[in-house]
Amino acid sequence: MVYITSWDDFAERSIQLFRADPESTRYVMKYRHCDGKLVLKVTDNRECLKFKSDQAQDAKKMEKLNNIFFTLMARGPEVDTSEVAGKEQMEQPAKKGRGRKQ
Repeated sequence: MVYITSWDDFAERSIQLFRADPESTRYVMKYRHCDGKLVLKVTDNRECLKFKSDQAQDAKKMEKLNNIFFTLMARGPEVDTSEVAGKEQMEQPAKKGRGRKQ
């Protein structure tokens, strides 16, 4: 089990691993608050991919990868993942406040 240093490489290989065998692929996330380390692991019992980070900006990347995996699990492994957006890219409906009308 060697850690992959490039996020893009880890995400791409993880998605390929899931698409090859969606029934037996597992995705695990560990966060240790005392160390501030995030470890992601994707395995299918034959190949194991791991990524480790202590950067706060990688949490957004992890959230996007979660959305991709949720989409693949819900819609099937053949779905196009380019349309999957993170929380920051989704359109938010306009909020109607309870303030005064102007």
